[in-house]
Amino acid sequence: MSHPIPSDREAQRRKVATICRRLARIYGPVEPPRERPVLDSLVATILSQNTSDSNSGAAFDELKRRFADWDAVRRAPADRVVRAIRRAGLANTKGPRIQAILRRIVDERGELSLEFLDAMPAPEALDYLRSLPGVGPKTAACVLLFACEKPVLPVDTHVHRVSRRLGLIGARTGAETAHDELGRLVPPRHVLDFHVQLIRHGRRVCSARRPRCEACALVDLCREGRKR
Repeated sequence: MSHPIPSDREAQRRKVATICRRLARIYGPVEPPRERPVLDSLVATILSQNTSDSNSGAAFDELKRRFADWDAVRRAPADRVVRAIRRAGLANTKGPRIQAILRRIVDERGELSLEFLDAMPAPEALDYLRSLPGVGPKTAACVLLFACEKPVLPVDTHVHRVSRRLGLIGARTGAETAHDELGRLVPPRHVLDFHVQLIRHGRRVCSARRPRCEACALVDLCREGRKR
């Protein structure tokens, strides 16, 4: 038996749709994610943690240039992998983490591929990725959204901050709890747009220290913006 969505949840979902629609008019549509193997996406997402896109992209390219395939990365001395990804920062942590994940996948699956996640229901795929060493909710969600096109919402610092200011989550809701709350709130058809557009808005207008509320297209929807 299905249960009706409470009226406040319906209102919040309408608010999500309005947010996506307004931001699309400002920043343009969200392009579909580029196709890449799921394992490539996981490694690239790990490299992107706590660094810029340009640095993580350069580190990923260097890793692919220095090693013939992921099995070569798995079998390489740890210091060679660390040197290859130095540009991404935290290489002494990320290198061993990547190798541990590659070893775990081979041990469990017998091959270095995560394409089987495409056929898994999103909750199961999320659980599997989060069981891998050092893979948290944001990394797992990014992989499923961008590599598998599953409607799983990653909550980065921009999405978390802007959602909190807009009143979509509580003022004291932590990042991990926000994954669960926003995951239930944002309809599947809006997940990709919501994620990308809130990142754009967080970088350009709704910054952490000095949000430009006077230039914000969402100020009438924003509890903090109205106060400011």
